[in-house]
Amino acid sequence: MGIKNLAQVLKEHCPDAIKEGEIKNQFGRKVAIDASMSLYSFLVAVRSGGEQLMSENGETTSHIMGLFYRTLRIIDNGIKPLYVFDGQPPKLKSGELAKRFQRKSEAQEAQEEAKETGTADDVEKFSRRTVRVTREHNAEAQRLLKLMGVPYIIAPTEAEAQCAVLARAGKVFAAASEDMDTLTFNSPVLLRKLTFSEQRKEPIQEIHLDAVLEGLDMDLNQFIDLCILLGCDYVDPVKGIGPKVALNLIREHKTLEAVVEYNEKNKKYTFPEDWPYKDARLLFLEPDVRSADEPECDFKWEAPDVDGLVKFLVEEKGFNEDRVRNAASRLNKNLKSGQQSRIEGFFKMQPKTEEEKTSLKRKNEEKFAANKKAKKEAEKAKKEAKSKPKMNS
Repeated sequence: MGIKNLAQVLKEHCPDAIKEGEIKNQFGRKVAIDASMSLYSFLVAVRSGGEQLMSENGETTSHIMGLFYRTLRIIDNGIKPLYVFDGQPPKLKSGELAKRFQRKSEAQEAQEEAKETGTADDVEKFSRRTVRVTREHNAEAQRLLKLMGVPYIIAPTEAEAQCAVLARAGKVFAAASEDMDTLTFNSPVLLRKLTFSEQRKEPIQEIHLDAVLEGLDMDLNQFIDLCILLGCDYVDPVKGIGPKVALNLIREHKTLEAVVEYNEKNKKYTFPEDWPYKDARLLFLEPDVRSADEPECDFKWEAPDVDGLVKFLVEEKGFNEDRVRNAASRLNKNLKSGQQSRIEGFFKMQPKTEEEKTSLKRKNEEKFAANKKAKKEAEKAKKEAKSKPKMNS
């Protein structure tokens, strides 16, 4: 799930923290990619006639197809990817995982019912909800990456947290994931939509944490508390607290301790019993990760094993041999060739002055107020149009 409504909050309150551009704008950068999130998206999106792709033996190949060709596209655009796989989930996440399992079980039953009485669209809708990444999917993905010459590591727990560590240490430029909690784990830069299909024509989002904190006028601890209050994988949400209320509560009271204490006096919101927000905060501040200077985090990109790729993808999974060999040739060329340095590597970024920070905050507030006003006027116009009597023809 990540952090509920965080993308909406950032778009409204600190739009300057979000840059959008083409994939080629990331040329020359190393990026740590949340592998499990990517595999899930491939299993959902890479389909034919509404069904996942299958080999002749009836084995699912959507994740392999997606990983192979999306990674190839990333490398073609001068980016060096490193994939990070989830390890064991933290104990605090067990409740969220149980809910997800329950939802998938319900979707499985609904899918079977839709096959009997529903439309093809209903079957496909429920089919997508039953998707989960298995150990076999992960193992096959790791085998494929090794054959491609692309490095990967397995995190002790959350992949996003490990990606964030590598980005903070300068081992990679950014962490790439669709989960917004990558920012909560203190990744300096988050890339979203990097592994999306080229056909979707969606720009890559580049979100900078320092600009987020400036725009929200918060430090990292307050930002983490905001994310917990918005809703994360580690604690149940608080009924009646949406993005606007959460933002106002943290801005006014500064910490979750103060928010809880305030609520105990006025009983305005119903917090879950034994709400472990302190444990959740600690998981974001001190996650179980490998240090960036550990041997496992010394990774390199190598030439692909062409014969191995042909054996795995063509002989075992039924891929087209000419396409696989052509892709391997492109991989070999792009991974072997030295990449040009990005121009910003020659310049040291200067921190903003207090005056510049104040100006940026004012601009963001003005943008937010203008958007709010425009939205209000549009809703008013829509309401007035509905209330006008219709003329009989």
